Amino acid sequence: MKKVILTALLAALCIVFSACGGPGAVSTPKDEKDLIVVGFSQVGAESDWRNANTLSMQTALSPENGYRLILDDAQQKQEKQITAIRNFINQGVDYIVLAPTTERSWDTVLGEAKAAGIPVIIVDRMIEIEDTGLFTCWIGSDFRREGDTAVTWMDSRFGNAPLRIVHLQGNIGSTAQIGRTDGLDAGLAAHDGWQLVFRSSGDFTQAKGQELVEALLEEGQGFDLIYSENDNMAYGAIDALKKAGLRPGEDVKIVSFDASSTALHMILNGEISFDVECNPLHGPRVRAIIEQLEKGETPPKFTYVEETSFEKEGLSEEIISARGY
Repeated sequence: MKKVILTALLAALCIVFSACGGPGAVSTPKDEKDLIVVGFSQVGAESDWRNANTLSMQTALSPENGYRLILDDAQQKQEKQITAIRNFINQGVDYIVLAPTTERSWDTVLGEAKAAGIPVIIVDRMIEIEDTGLFTCWIGSDFRREGDTAVTWMDSRFGNAPLRIVHLQGNIGSTAQIGRTDGLDAGLAAHDGWQLVFRSSGDFTQAKGQELVEALLEEGQGFDLIYSENDNMAYGAIDALKKAGLRPGEDVKIVSFDASSTALHMILNGEISFDVECNPLHGPRVRAIIEQLEKGETPPKFTYVEETSFEKEGLSEEIISARGY
């Protein structure tokens, strides 16, 4: 699917002028016309996870690896992603990679990409679409399983004892939010002693997470555990607790998701109690899919990333330093 432009003409000019390789010839880097062009519509830069995800894509799809990556930051807005995809189509990219803001309303624009003959690879979050033939592959996490993993840990520590829970949700309608919320809802339904005292979206950002918890504390709302749907909101919650003179991890338990290196250090410090991994390093996986497609092979339609979870027991600096994010 590479675009080959003027190859024969350039070769002819090289012969006519006899300058290629001769005295005074200047070596040039790999011509951009030989690169595979990938348009990547990224949700935004709202979290450490997202930044690691973007860096992974940039590293894997680099000119040195034979790619030209066109990155578009949607700033959390689906309409910006739809515009970006149409721009990619107009530019004639070879592949489109989409990290969707939400699950719905992709049918029309992905239909346009299919009509243009451009394969679409979905990363991170799922999309809800009538015709799954509108995208080529999906790579990401099992977010419901992540939620279930967190609830299993909560059950092992608290059983059915009274537990007042603050729930910081991510972007409403995103697959991560839906899966992690569904996991907690199932846990609440199975434990009579658990009480949801607050639930609101912190948009996956540290500032909003801190704002929500500070407001709760000012209202005098008591709680025992914060279930934060990503690490950055957990950081904000921890800042709010400390500001109020409370000890995160002792006075209030923190359950989080992503397992970034900063969060894992907070586990070692006793501030975060449990963290479920969400691996952001999708760049090499996307590159592997493109390489398969370039060879005419058929990659798997859905690929779930292998993930784990962490608590203080068994965690060490050596484990943290060996990880890629």
